[in-house]
Amino acid sequence: MTFTPRPHDLLWLNNANALLTVEEAWVATQWHPGLPVVVRRDVNENHDIAVGVRGMKREQRAAGWVKAEAVSRVVTPEALTERERLLHSPFVSQPPVQAAILLTTFAWPWLWGITGSTGYALASEIPVLHADSDLDLLIRAPMPLSEEELRQWQAQVAKLPCRADTQIETPFGAFALNEWLRDGRVLLKTSRGARLTHTPWHREEA
Repeated sequence: MTFTPRPHDLLWLNNANALLTVEEAWVATQWHPGLPVVVRRDVNENHDIAVGVRGMKREQRAAGWVKAEAVSRVVTPEALTERERLLHSPFVSQPPVQAAILLTTFAWPWLWGITGSTGYALASEIPVLHADSDLDLLIRAPMPLSEEELRQWQAQVAKLPCRADTQIETPFGAFALNEWLRDGRVLLKTSRGARLTHTPWHREEA
């Protein structure tokens, strides 16, 4: 399939050998093509897609690579915020899903998405959520966003029934919204590493 992979997209692969250069031994026994992998931020000389694999334990995370032609299905974080999908999720009673449903009641000026363990659970219907699970949120912002509107978002997020964190994705990397609103500068995570910046919507020389 033809697509442009973006960090946090969930990918299903078309065969068990599609996962390349994974070193962790547990992956061979716990991962199979019925489980999604998540796009992460990295590059290699072969233009492969950098992905992460989740295990059954919280500390089990592995990094690997896949070829674009091995991808059979893609679910984006934004697709997981459809209200009907949330309401009919088997995890609808869990606080992070309840929190996401509350956010759908507002008309935001941007698309937003769900990542992390809540996103994985919603997309795969695998019960990885627990009582103290956070809600990880994503706003993809190709252009700078209004600080006033971001503060309104943050005010609503602070009222949710679980801890929630928002990442803002710019064309050059991603940063934590609370850091931006508090300090006016951020640690921008890019495919080449992290850097401190006051201008996350502008390219800077390393």
